[in-house]
Amino acid sequence: MGKKFDVIALGELLIDMTDNGVSGQGNTLFEANPGGAPCNVLAMLNKLGRKVGFIGKVGDDIFGHKLKKVLDEVGIDTGNLIIDKEARTTLAFVQTFEDGDRDFSFYRNPGADMMLKKEEVDVSLLQDTTIFHFGTLSMTHPEVREATKFGIDEAKKAGAIISFDPNLREPLWNSLDDAKEQVLYGLTKCDVLKISDNEIQWLTGEEDYTAGVKKIREENDIPLILVSLGREGSRAYYKKPGGGEEIMVEVMPFLQENTIETTGAGDTFGGCVLNYILDKGLNNLSEDDLRDMLTFANGAASIITTRKGALRVMPGREEVEKLIKSR
Repeated sequence: MGKKFDVIALGELLIDMTDNGVSGQGNTLFEANPGGAPCNVLAMLNKLGRKVGFIGKVGDDIFGHKLKKVLDEVGIDTGNLIIDKEARTTLAFVQTFEDGDRDFSFYRNPGADMMLKKEEVDVSLLQDTTIFHFGTLSMTHPEVREATKFGIDEAKKAGAIISFDPNLREPLWNSLDDAKEQVLYGLTKCDVLKISDNEIQWLTGEEDYTAGVKKIREENDIPLILVSLGREGSRAYYKKPGGGEEIMVEVMPFLQENTIETTGAGDTFGGCVLNYILDKGLNNLSEDDLRDMLTFANGAASIITTRKGALRVMPGREEVEKLIKSR
């Protein structure tokens, strides 16, 4: 009998206050976009027809209630979204540079997403999902870190595939050593790792991505490692569980003339990868499988760079396929 959910994610749900030009008086205008990497991943999966749910916490405030409404609107199950009367919903102010890259300022001291407790995690969701997905923003502080580790262990116990995206945000950590410790913990638990080019270089000290993956694999048995390379595309490194030769596939990006920002592009990519794994499993992927997976994921990520925010505006399958055919 199949599981009720395709993917359950645990982590941060927040408001991305995105730079949206200037007013007539010359003041910066910010647009309140719903955000948070785990829910971006879930929104993409829902757009592809998957049943998804979220475990996390927001404040009992204007933003928290807006976020719950948006999740309900885009089809993400909110049965384990806790509304906290004490803490405020986290805000992330996002400044976008001319090349589409970003800088973040977080208002999270504390933010409601940090206050999730282990005993608030609904174990029945973890027992009833095919894939469990997490990142490190829910590992920056002791209480939510305990909840995250509990979630990972319960999902693993129930036979779920574990997916991990470090999604490093340096300003949220006391030190990068602390961040590294939690990323290394995540590597010991996951079956699917999605990591960005700068994150793998920081983590392994290797400039060459293949050398970085090799270093990660020396310590961890992770069947599928994806390296997102921004304007250079993406790579998949696959090693059949239990041994065998490693396959590496690289696929070029779909560059857009009208890119406005990269917020959510990595999450969109990650959601598409998880969708492919739900179809094909992790046990016997071929070179062609990996190429198809990356091509679709790159296409979807490319489309999201032409939109403000991500969670509410994920592309559908037909739109992605149309872009791929136009290449």
